[in-house]
Amino acid sequence: SLPSEMLIKIFSYLDAASLLSVGCVNKRFYHLANDNGIWLKIYSSCFRPKWVVRRMKTEQTETGSLGCVALHDRDPGYWKKEYIFKQIDAVKTRVMRLVKPLDPYTGLPCKNKEAMKASGLSWIIVLKDRYGKEHIMEKAKLAFKDTSVTILWYSTNWPCLDILSTLKLFGVMPLLPDQSRAQSKKGPHRCSLIAEYHLANLTETSVAVGADKLVQLFSLSPGLLVGLWKEKNEIAFVMASLHYHQLLERSTLGSATVQYALPCNQPILDDIDPEYGLHDYSLHLDMHGRSCTYLCGTFRNLFCRKDDIANGYLRLTVVSLKDSTKHLPLTGTLGIFWETDMFKGSVKNCFMMVVTVLDENGKPFWCFSAPVYMELYSKASDFYDYMGPSYTTDYEDSEGKVHMEFVRLEETKEYFIVKLVLYISTKKVNNWYGTNY
Repeated sequence: SLPSEMLIKIFSYLDAASLLSVGCVNKRFYHLANDNGIWLKIYSSCFRPKWVVRRMKTEQTETGSLGCVALHDRDPGYWKKEYIFKQIDAVKTRVMRLVKPLDPYTGLPCKNKEAMKASGLSWIIVLKDRYGKEHIMEKAKLAFKDTSVTILWYSTNWPCLDILSTLKLFGVMPLLPDQSRAQSKKGPHRCSLIAEYHLANLTETSVAVGADKLVQLFSLSPGLLVGLWKEKNEIAFVMASLHYHQLLERSTLGSATVQYALPCNQPILDDIDPEYGLHDYSLHLDMHGRSCTYLCGTFRNLFCRKDDIANGYLRLTVVSLKDSTKHLPLTGTLGIFWETDMFKGSVKNCFMMVVTVLDENGKPFWCFSAPVYMELYSKASDFYDYMGPSYTTDYEDSEGKVHMEFVRLEETKEYFIVKLVLYISTKKVNNWYGTNY
């Protein structure tokens, strides 16, 4: 019932974050909170030199108006939008400065972790049930690795799995990162849809990764792991493994309903010849169990010949069974470590595999992060140099496949990678280079 003039006077004492929140109350508050006079004062105090601010305050005292031309020639909400855009641009500039230096081994920015902190970026999952109700899960633990970040959500309040239809993964950025209240998840923020997963018939349609005494793990592509309590068949935790490559773009540039579309590669003029195959490629491989690392290394000078192109794939051999000098030991006990408010555990013989393939120019070519598991090798063992059981691990997506073979040495309780082969889709290569394999 207060007159608009009095409400505008009250609103003029609010900071930007509070003003945006007030605008969500109703239509009247929204229009009043868009007042150009209030927002011009906020904009000027933040982005203009101090002497300009002092002069404008003097003009306000003397004439009763604050930059009349700036106010009357602009549509309502103009200075609000200008202020928000300026804040976003300031953060983008800071982030771009951090991601500019590249790591020569991974081809990725050296300061990804710092860039994410500078942007105020966080991640949430939204569970939607068949009745249309949404459940937001914010409490998360982060584990940063060389080329990926692993995010773990757990709660004592998960909705019943039987009624859930979808799970959406969002990147969340504060709308006003420079404000003291900006880090609050209840303040104004923007959501960017990263991925959407269907949970109907989860145990039948997903890949079972492994289990321990308490939980069973199911993998959903891309890069999501859902842990279910064995006895109740209810969600215990959700774990997402996100590759750094274009993670900032996916987490910030999409909308709440539409995923960000990654730009196509612009082919560089090269002497590449389909008869010759790929050459001078590199692989950075990271294998970890959320916080502990089992293997992290870079393999250079990978190539394939014409004979290595078959069945729609180009084969890049990284570790060969015949060359024992390149066989790789894994440190630690393989497993994915999980935790909730009450319990902790480890599911053995599975891990997070993070692959970064660089082309001959050192540009990220094929990147992914995903949970994988080891299966006992059913064929007769060809590993004459080793005494122990053998295992295989396979991963496949639309861009390629990875095949790994392991041998476990019972005496030393460790695994060796005796074979590692990448199969890259010819369609992926043709699109990348604009050629025809």
